[in-house]
Amino acid sequence: MAAPPPVACALCGRPLGTRTEWHHVVPKSKGGTQTMPVNPICHRAIHVAADNTTLARLADMEAVRALPALAPFLRWIANKPADFNAPTRRAR
Repeated sequence: MAAPPPVACALCGRPLGTRTEWHHVVPKSKGGTQTMPVNPICHRAIHVAADNTTLARLADMEAVRALPALAPFLRWIANKPADFNAPTRRAR
């Protein structure tokens, strides 16, 4: 019997929408194979907040979630619907 499909984003905890992306906890370029389901906007936010070297060093979604650069995003996205989308910009 197959495992049930994931129902929540690994970053924000909101329900997954109609489109799910799979984030490599340790980037593929750094040898990672484990993936976690995330909403597209959350996936972009992760890569804006941290480069691949930092993500490889953290190697854990809890540690990624605790990045200070993601705190404002996580507060902002908390009450948005699953399929919410908006531009994600790099910090200046």
